[in-house]
Amino acid sequence: MSRVGLLYSDVFLGHRTWQHPEKSERLQWITSGLTSSGLHDRLDTVVPRPATEEDIARVHTLSHIETIRATQGSPRAQLDADTQTSEGSYEAAVLAVGGLCEAVDRVMDGKLDSVFAMVRPPGHHAERDRAMGFCLFNNIAIAAAYARSKHKLDRILIVDWDVHHGNGTQHAFFEDPHCLYVSTHQYPFYPGTGHYRDVGMGEGEGFTVNVPLPAGQGDGEFRAIFDEVILPIATEYRPQIVMISAGFDAHKDDPLAGMGLTGPGYGYMTRALKSVASASADGKLVVALEGGYSETGLQEGTQAVFHALLNDPMVKTPAASVRIKDYVGDLKKNFKPFWKSL
Repeated sequence: MSRVGLLYSDVFLGHRTWQHPEKSERLQWITSGLTSSGLHDRLDTVVPRPATEEDIARVHTLSHIETIRATQGSPRAQLDADTQTSEGSYEAAVLAVGGLCEAVDRVMDGKLDSVFAMVRPPGHHAERDRAMGFCLFNNIAIAAAYARSKHKLDRILIVDWDVHHGNGTQHAFFEDPHCLYVSTHQYPFYPGTGHYRDVGMGEGEGFTVNVPLPAGQGDGEFRAIFDEVILPIATEYRPQIVMISAGFDAHKDDPLAGMGLTGPGYGYMTRALKSVASASADGKLVVALEGGYSETGLQEGTQAVFHALLNDPMVKTPAASVRIKDYVGDLKKNFKPFWKSL
């Protein structure tokens, strides 16, 4: 039986926003769905700890950390057109980062096989020196840097299936072969980055794998991408830990995007990445909540992820679509110089 942890704190609700899709109700929707489905009782509780400044500074500048710290006590601040803070945002952001580091520790010490970090604010858009796209600190990038420093890992896999490209995570590891960053995302779309020709630089060339997709892609298209491109590359890389930037805004009901994923699609992707973790990382897998702004999308998506992590039987397995066969072929040609498995 897989030992699966759920990391959460009410502190994350203290990051308050106004007239904004990234709101505290998102976590309440997920919790309600896990409780009503009976999944919550099957999970181990993981209590997050605050990150240290040293943890955060592995990815962000000290000036950026101070900018976010300065929002403490201020009931309302607008960092850019999309990104807001309240008096509790800094505490929530520091705990979100520390929570991901705690999740890494739990799977690395073998106490749990996987941990789902139900945190906010999200993180994958935050760049080294600025907050953006609802994100203050880059939770998963910092956790990967922490895993590298604390646990001496040489091969870390981050798969980002949020509907938006994780520009901040890509930038953090664009020249680093010790982290393979893979992103599926609607394109062209916010933030405008993530072309498939962006494959990394220097020693990191080939270790950024972008899969930009037009709107309207669903479970079958995502399965085809995973089966033909992502799984061969990830398996060849042989990661020592698998990390997922799990946004649920590619769900068909999400109000901010135009993709068509459903629960079976999220379940299939999770099982696929779980198989990669089992093959080379003794099953070590950490999931970080990113976006997702529909109640049904968040509930359906997260429950599918937990069923996969718990090794429950799949209710439905999506068939791989042939609709994007030619595009899959183009992707394989693009990444073939770097990955023999293609």
